[in-house]
Amino acid sequence: MNTTPGPAGQQRTKPRLSEAAKASLAKTHTLFRMFVVSVLGAFFVYQLDVTYLWLTGVLTAASITLGIVLLVRAARLKESRLVLVGTISGLVVSAVMVLLILVTAVFFDEVREYQACVGRALTDKAQSACRIQLQDSLPRQIP
Repeated sequence: MNTTPGPAGQQRTKPRLSEAAKASLAKTHTLFRMFVVSVLGAFFVYQLDVTYLWLTGVLTAASITLGIVLLVRAARLKESRLVLVGTISGLVVSAVMVLLILVTAVFFDEVREYQACVGRALTDKAQSACRIQLQDSLPRQIP
């Protein structure tokens, strides 16, 4: 039985973008890539060594600035929803990084000693001793 195909339904096609719209979309994607690199860079620099806290702060400030610019562009130009969701997620990570940077700045010496201790620790018992040393060096709760 050979049947002839019925008429195809209307296909959804994207309207053609003007050159200005293409340039705007390309700029938004470039800004988003820079934003992602700055967020991930801040996180990985912090993990690398706490003595680079200043670089983590600079990268976090850059990521917050880029994130705000991207939010404004996404809201004003109604561009990619993926960029909007990614930007909001990245800004949440940046906000957590701000809190982490502030706490680390307050307890810089303790965190630096802990990081050095963990770097030398080869066993789980040694890492546990490092955690206990950090807990003992931090101030206790006020009753």
